[in-house]
Amino acid sequence: MRVRPPRTLRARLTFGLAVLLAVCCAAVGVAAVVELKGFLTGRLDEQLVEAGTGFPASLDHDGRPPGNGDGDGDGDGDEHMDPRHQPTGTFGARLRHGAVTDAAVVRSTGIDGIALTSTDVDRLAAVPVDGRGHTVDLSALDDLRVMAAAGADGDVLVTGLPWEPVEAPVHRLELVAGIVFGAAVTVTGVVGAFWVRWSLRPLSRVAATATRVGELPLASGEVALPARVPVPDPHGEVGRVAGAFNRMLGHVEDALAQRHAGEERLRSFAADASHELRTPVATVRGHAELALLHPGPVPPEVTRALERIVAESGRMGAMVDDLLLLARLDAGRPLEALPVDLTRSVLDAVTDARATSPAHRWELELPEEPVTVTGDEHRLHQVLANLLANARSHTPAGTKVTIALETDGPTAIVKVHDDGPGVPEDVRPGVFERFTRADRRTKDAGGGAGLGLSIVAAVVKAHGGGVRLASAPGSTTFTVRLPRGSA
Repeated sequence: MRVRPPRTLRARLTFGLAVLLAVCCAAVGVAAVVELKGFLTGRLDEQLVEAGTGFPASLDHDGRPPGNGDGDGDGDGDEHMDPRHQPTGTFGARLRHGAVTDAAVVRSTGIDGIALTSTDVDRLAAVPVDGRGHTVDLSALDDLRVMAAAGADGDVLVTGLPWEPVEAPVHRLELVAGIVFGAAVTVTGVVGAFWVRWSLRPLSRVAATATRVGELPLASGEVALPARVPVPDPHGEVGRVAGAFNRMLGHVEDALAQRHAGEERLRSFAADASHELRTPVATVRGHAELALLHPGPVPPEVTRALERIVAESGRMGAMVDDLLLLARLDAGRPLEALPVDLTRSVLDAVTDARATSPAHRWELELPEEPVTVTGDEHRLHQVLANLLANARSHTPAGTKVTIALETDGPTAIVKVHDDGPGVPEDVRPGVFERFTRADRRTKDAGGGAGLGLSIVAAVVKAHGGGVRLASAPGSTTFTVRLPRGSA
C-alpha cells in the first residue's frame, strides 16, 4: 500500500520537522555506536597484544593444557605464560598445516579443553597471520576477537578474547539511544504540532475567510463580505499573505458595490420607463380603436393601418407589462403567498392553449388528488401560460404537447413535454435569459421579445422553486419544481 503524504500545510511542516529530527537523531546514534564500537574494539585488540601467544604456546602437543589441569602451572614454559595470568574467557589454539592440534579456554574454575567442529577449524584457519585482531564466531563459544601469530615450531598460535565486552555496551547504547531519541522525536512532534498550529493561525483565518467568501452568492444581489483578516506581522510571510488577501477583498467589495449600483440604476430605469410607457401606449391604442369605430367612410388602407396600430400597441403594452414585472421581481418585491390549486391552474392553462392552437395535440396527466402550493395564483398561471405558449410557437402544427403534474414529497412538479424539433444547442445555455429567442427571425415575423421564459424563471425563483430544460431533437421537456403548501 502506498502511504499518502500529509495534505495540509500544518501536517506537512510537523511531519517534516519530525522526519528531520529523526534523521538527525539517527545520524547521531549511528555515529555514537560506530565510535563506541571502534573504541572498545581497539581496547580489546590492545588486550590481545598484551596477552600475546603465551597461552596457546603453553598448550601440550597432545591437546592437554599444561600441568594437571587444575591450573597449578606445573608444565613447561615461562612464568608469564602461566594460564593463571590470563583473564577468564581467554581462548587459545594451536594449528599445524591448517588443523587444530590443541584448543582450550580459561574458565573461572580452571582451563578446559574444547572440541571444535570442522567449520570452527576452517574459520580459525582462515584468520590472517598478521598479529591483528579479527572477529570469529565459533559454535562452541560466543563471538571472539582473535589474533593469529606464527609459532616457533612452524605452527600457528591463535589467541582470543570474548567479544561480549564490546557487544554488550554497544547493544545497550543502541537500546538507550533508540528510547531517548524516539521519545525526543515524539515529544518534538507533539510540541511542534502545537507550535506550527499557533504560528499558522493567521493563515487559518485567511483560509476560513476565503471559504466564507466562496460560499457567498457573488453573482447576484448586494453581498456583504466578511470582516478583514487580522495582520499579525506585516513583515512576515503569513502577514504579507493576510495583507494581500485583505486588499483583494477590498477590490472585490468595491467592484461588487459598483456593479450593484449599476444594476440598481438599470432596474430603476426599466421600472420607471415601463411604468411611464404604459399610459402613452394605452392612449395610442385607445385612439386607434376609437378611430376604427368612426361611422363615416374610411379608406381600406387607413382601416388596415389602424388595425395594425391597435395590434402593435397591444403587443407593446404586453411587453411593457412583462418588463415591469421583471423589474419588480429584480427589486425583490414580495408576491402573494396564498393557497393555489395548481391542478385548476394547469386545467385552465391547457384549456386556453387548446382554444388558441387547436392544431396541436394537447394531453394532460394529472394526479388523483388536487395539488396545492403557496404562492401568487396570477403569476403561477402566467408561468404555465408562457410555457405552453413557448411550446405552441416553436413547434409545428400537429405536435403533441403533454402537460404532467405530479408530486415528490414536499415538492410539486410540472412538466411540459413536446415532440417538436427541440431547442437549438447554441440557445440552450441562455434559454432563461432575457431577450433570448430560439429563432431570431421571429422578431421580424411578429414573434415575442424573448421575455416569456425569463419571466418563468424569475417567478418560479421568487416562489422558492426552480426550472430546468432538457432538450434533444424530437423531445423537449421543461420541468418546474415548486414547494407545496397546505391543502
